[in-house]
Amino acid sequence: MLTDHISLNETVRKILTTTGSSPEEAAIVADHLVLANLSGHDSHGVGMIPNYMRNITSGYLIPNQHAEKVRHDGSIMVFDGKAGYGQVVARDAMIEAIDVSRETGVAIVALRNAHHIGRVGTYGEQCADAGLVSLHFVNVTGHMPLVAPHPGSDARFGTNPICIALPDTENEPRIILDFATSKVALGKMRVANNRGEQVAEGLLLDKDGNPTTDPGVMWEEEVGALLTIGEHKGYGLALMCELLSGAIGGGGTLQPENVRDTRIINNMLSIVIDPSRLTDQTYIAHEMKEMCDYVRQSPPRPGHEKVMVPGDPERRHRQHRKEHGIEVDDETWRQIVEAAADMGVDIA
Repeated sequence: MLTDHISLNETVRKILTTTGSSPEEAAIVADHLVLANLSGHDSHGVGMIPNYMRNITSGYLIPNQHAEKVRHDGSIMVFDGKAGYGQVVARDAMIEAIDVSRETGVAIVALRNAHHIGRVGTYGEQCADAGLVSLHFVNVTGHMPLVAPHPGSDARFGTNPICIALPDTENEPRIILDFATSKVALGKMRVANNRGEQVAEGLLLDKDGNPTTDPGVMWEEEVGALLTIGEHKGYGLALMCELLSGAIGGGGTLQPENVRDTRIINNMLSIVIDPSRLTDQTYIAHEMKEMCDYVRQSPPRPGHEKVMVPGDPERRHRQHRKEHGIEVDDETWRQIVEAAADMGVDIA
């Protein structure tokens, strides 16, 4: 199904308001999900709605919550997301982090117990748009593990994303590095599975630890496992996300003593920095522009169009999809329609 982003946003808002969200909350969540689709990250877009509806029914996702500040010690803050929509509670936490960073130069924020926060780059963009640098480390709890440690053969942690964001300058747009520490996000496997497609080699293991190209192994009773980026290096980053956001941040890790069912709980440890406290803004702007131009001017290898810096692909996708529409595969749309109908919402 090909649809424009405005109509898709309106449909998502209808689903959310009918299932208990205030108009304000529905707008924040819908804007976030549709922007993920516009940015080329369909894994974190409207295809998440069926999971959200199931978790509302199970009581694992509670609409109309806001982040509750449970500790504030100078530039350090801790928030409880109260199992609310992650797109709302993470946004709340970043609003306060931005204010504290402007006041003190740096803010360190732990967010616990947030339902799925979605595309982490959104919060990097939120900080970058305020003129700030930010680093975000995320883990996932509440369900079974999905990613194998190197060189393990079964899953032991989540996709554990990392985001590093720099604000734009006069000559260079903001730089947003946002990636799962698995080679691909689980949502990308969901999209491939819904489309009936095989995936590239080297991304997945089946339940017996054997390499496979079938994304369906992630939805079998005995699930397979995603593999980490960069083998031992990605594994190390994934483990650090688990420990920084889950242990140091206090939200819990995916170790088996903690609850595992069908909920999707994120914990995020964020560091937000005012770069003007470190060096001259004119100098930063010059160096960013010159370095990014230098990188982009590298001749691409055969089979590649050009070199881009983090943030370029999303800007490209947004422009194209705003002009030409967003493609939602038939199976994903069927799942959304069915989940909405189960909640009493007719969008067919």
